[in-house]
Amino acid sequence: LLYARFWHKVLYDLKLVSCVEPFQKLVNQGMILGADGQKMSKSRGNVVNPDDIVAAYGADAMRLYEMFMGPLEAVKPWKTTDIVGIERFLEKVWKAGQRPLVDGAGDDATMRVSHRTTRKVSTDIEHLRFNTAISALMVMTNHLLTLNEIPRDAWHRLLLLLNPFAPHIAEELWERAGMPPSISNAEWPTWDDALCEET
Repeated sequence: LLYARFWHKVLYDLKLVSCVEPFQKLVNQGMILGADGQKMSKSRGNVVNPDDIVAAYGADAMRLYEMFMGPLEAVKPWKTTDIVGIERFLEKVWKAGQRPLVDGAGDDATMRVSHRTTRKVSTDIEHLRFNTAISALMVMTNHLLTLNEIPRDAWHRLLLLLNPFAPHIAEELWERAGMPPSISNAEWPTWDDALCEET
C-alpha cells in the first residue's frame, strides 16, 4: 500500500496520471497461518509449498481451498487435511458430469436452485465473499446429483459459476457437454428474481 500510493503520488506530481489516489477501494487479504497457528515462515519451518499441494490435489482443489477457508480479509490457519473436503466436492462435480443431459431447465425445484445459486454466486463474487459462493455451488451440485438426468440449463449454469474458482475442471466438463470452446468466452448467466424467492 505504501509503495503503491507513493509511486502514484510521484506520477501524479509529474502529471503522468490524472487522479490523486491509485485506487478507490482497497481490500487487504488476511494472513494465512501455518498449521501450528503461527505466521508462516521458513525459520519456523511451517511453510506449505504450493507445488506440493498442486501435485497431490490439483490446481483447482488448491484454488478452491484457499477461497473456501473463510472470509478474504480474515486471518486463517492452513490445514492441508481440509483439502480432502474440496477434493470430494470436485469429485461430485465430475460425477454429475457423467450423468445424461436433457434439454431444458428442469423441474421447478431445479430451476429455483439454479437461479438462487446464480444470484448468490454473482453477488458473492462482487463482494469478494468467495467462501459462501463456493458453499452455494456445493448445494447446487448436491441437488443435481439427486437427478437421474441433468437439465442442460442447470448444468451449464453450474459450470459457468464454477469456472472462476476451478477453471480446469469447468473447461473440461464444458467441452464434454458439447459446448463451443472456451467456457471463458461464454456469457455469465443471469437469474430471475421470481425464481429466487422462497416458496
